[in-house]
Amino acid sequence: MGGIHELHEEDVFRRLETSPSGLDPPEAERRLKEYGPNELEEVRGKPHILIFLSNLYNVLAILLWVSAALSLVTGNSQLAVAIVLVIIINAVFSFWQEYEAEKAAEALRDILPVMVKVLRGSDETVIPAAEVVPGDLILLEEGDTVPADARLVESSQLKIDASTLTGESKPVRKVSHPVKRFDNYIDIDNIVFAGTQVVSGTGRAIVFATGGDIEFSRIASLTQEVREEPSPLQRQISRAAGIISILAVSMGIVLFAVNLYIVKLPLETALIFAIGLMVANVPEGLLPSVTLALAASARKMARENALVKRLSSVETLGSTTIICTDKTGTLTRGEMTVRKIWIPYRVVEVTGSGYRPEGEFLCNGNPVTHREVREIRLLMRAASFCNDAKLVRDEKGWHVIGDTTEGALIVAAEKIGFDLEGELERMPRVMELPFDSKRKSMTSIHQKSGKRVAYVKGAPKKIIDLSERISVDGRPRPLDDDEKRKIIEIHDRMASEGLRVLAFAYRELPEDLEDYTPENVERELTLVGMAAMHDPPREGVKEAVRQCRTAGIRIIMITGDYGLTAAAIAKELGIIEGDSYRVIKGRELDEMEDPELLRILSEEENIIFARAVPEHKMRIASVLEGAEEIVAMTGDGVNDAPALRKADIGVAMGSGTDVAKEAADIVLADDNFASIVTAVREGRTVYENIRKFITYIFSHETAEIVPFVLMVLFGIPLPITIMQILAIDLGTDTLPALALGRSPPESDVMQRPPRPVRERLLNLEVLLRGYLFTGSIEAFLVMMAYFLVLSGGGWVPGQSLPADDPLYMRATTVVFAGIVMAQMGNLLSSQTTRSSALKVGLLRNRWIPAGMIFAVIVMLMVIYLPPLQPVFGTQPLKPVEWLMIILFAPLVFLTDEARKLIQRRFG
Repeated sequence: MGGIHELHEEDVFRRLETSPSGLDPPEAERRLKEYGPNELEEVRGKPHILIFLSNLYNVLAILLWVSAALSLVTGNSQLAVAIVLVIIINAVFSFWQEYEAEKAAEALRDILPVMVKVLRGSDETVIPAAEVVPGDLILLEEGDTVPADARLVESSQLKIDASTLTGESKPVRKVSHPVKRFDNYIDIDNIVFAGTQVVSGTGRAIVFATGGDIEFSRIASLTQEVREEPSPLQRQISRAAGIISILAVSMGIVLFAVNLYIVKLPLETALIFAIGLMVANVPEGLLPSVTLALAASARKMARENALVKRLSSVETLGSTTIICTDKTGTLTRGEMTVRKIWIPYRVVEVTGSGYRPEGEFLCNGNPVTHREVREIRLLMRAASFCNDAKLVRDEKGWHVIGDTTEGALIVAAEKIGFDLEGELERMPRVMELPFDSKRKSMTSIHQKSGKRVAYVKGAPKKIIDLSERISVDGRPRPLDDDEKRKIIEIHDRMASEGLRVLAFAYRELPEDLEDYTPENVERELTLVGMAAMHDPPREGVKEAVRQCRTAGIRIIMITGDYGLTAAAIAKELGIIEGDSYRVIKGRELDEMEDPELLRILSEEENIIFARAVPEHKMRIASVLEGAEEIVAMTGDGVNDAPALRKADIGVAMGSGTDVAKEAADIVLADDNFASIVTAVREGRTVYENIRKFITYIFSHETAEIVPFVLMVLFGIPLPITIMQILAIDLGTDTLPALALGRSPPESDVMQRPPRPVRERLLNLEVLLRGYLFTGSIEAFLVMMAYFLVLSGGGWVPGQSLPADDPLYMRATTVVFAGIVMAQMGNLLSSQTTRSSALKVGLLRNRWIPAGMIFAVIVMLMVIYLPPLQPVFGTQPLKPVEWLMIILFAPLVFLTDEARKLIQRRFG
């Protein structure tokens, strides 16, 4: 509701037509009918059955349906059934690849509470969250989940965890007074949003938005508006399918016409041969092999803490050109640590990291003296009193409840031996002046021997400016402007190291002070020192960033944090190099047109986006997508869901919200940026491996097509049956192709730039090597064997042979077995593209022997099992025939090794 944050309490009640006693029950019931229940609209995804059925009529499937129908028309029901089974098998694998849990809306619904306390007719009552209406006065306390968007009218030390909305883990202190200025809508200090959590304190707020009008609903609609785009791999497979289909149909029509009008074959026979040629052209095993290879890589990535929800994401991540990443918790550990303390006039180093309260205090490399310890404890008294965090230990170790910055101060106090509980018993807190972004300070007032002492923490320049004295050796002494300038210089040096610096002071309050306002309390302070904190980078992130740079992948930080803090972390990790960088704030981005944003993204290397909101992330992803970049986007909050879906690859943190994890393609179980780089390496490897087994699969296509061409040209009996083709495509070649998909990465896989966006999976090199070179060799060998068997059995050119003739069946069996054996040599050679497979190691991929054994077993079953012989039209072979076709494997291997040798030497 526009402008509600600017109104005074009485004006808010007037605007929403309610009162401090809450709505009367009849009015609440009327509004419930008017506005509807406080629920997010449930958006149903596409039914699973429709997803499956859609895979039954893609380009290749339609081609096979036509083939099955023609087979049925010509009376070949066995072949028709076999082709239909092929279609169903491919549809199952396609469904498996495309299926993903589209539950983002459900996760959003789960965020809202079930019951909530409201004030109605002056009575406190508990009602279902779904019955909350605009104008309701909701009562908030620690542990509650906010049920709707509301404006605070009362606030007592209220802190909200808005990480589900903002992705930032730091609790936000809320106020009830009017707010005129703010950076982003979700940052307004007197507004609480549905789904956020009350960390501490109490409050009362008037609801102004429910159901579909709440901020979460807006994010849900953004998520649903993003249309699912096909991945680069899906587009490449679709393109390859289109090329293959055109080729298959064209060749089928030509063969049919030649057979019918030139060779003068009967219509039924001409159709059967045309069907056979089309089936021979369709690589039925391609999609299962691709899917299984991606699934194997996904399992490997899971072991590296990257959980894949969408299989095609594996390959897409390998083609990533830009990674847009959050800062807190992804690049850093999300654990603030006090690194330095300044006490007049010494800088003290603090050792230790994380929340374990163990470490040393060193001054010039030596342990601090007893006098310095007293001064540090005085500073820590102020730091601990101006603090609401708690340090706890459980079976998982030490961790902080509350603000991580305040937690870091509590840890430092523990390290120096400050007894907080004892001090609070001696000096109990009587009042607090909460932190305010305008004052940039917070004050805790304590009772001490009949006097009240105010302890203040805040932005150093602010606290130094308010200080009139400085505590030296425990005694206050005047602080002049020259000394203030020197202290500010010390602050600037620490800040330039990427440390977040806070200053601390105290003041003994006059006994006659009655009005404890910030203006009356935070003045005439005595400065006690400063503490500098750092959120350490995650282990392995700096090396991961270096690997990204080597691999030609650009990293852009998009954060809700302040620009200088983000820039310091980016420098430390190597995301930006040198002092030349640009920080673009959210408001600046709002005023920027897309062409200008694209120009900056294209021309400037070191860019950080600070104070970003959901639309900013999604807009950046859209602009980069328009520039044909492949974008990976990280996120953990509800607000990140639209951008995660918009990016080519959405990467959610394992500790993030359910909404982000449901919207993402990949979830990092360890929240570590370094896991993304591991996934990129696996993605690049799987792309290379897919290209390897596509080459391998296409090689036997030529050996399957040539027999049909020779039959038409020379009138010979068809050298291979359609069922034998299917036995190769979906039987003997499947596991070997999958074995190629498990090949280990090449040594330089992360030293190459990302492949060009327009680079084709099915390019000229793949076609020439698969179809023309290796395919032609295999076709020559098997056709030579075919004619040798026929001539050895007394066959003469021009003689026709019936399908059940033993000689004919043995000759086709030789072709079938010859293709399988030739593919064994092709399998060993296809492990490398240019390098010698002998030099790399024939068995460095342990799956290759398993694939070869599988292919041989299936081949022998088809040839020798009596139940399968009539189905596939096979006959047992003679020993001399086996000796001949076994030689095909080394022949194919050695000729391809020779090709690679020539390619290496002559380019």
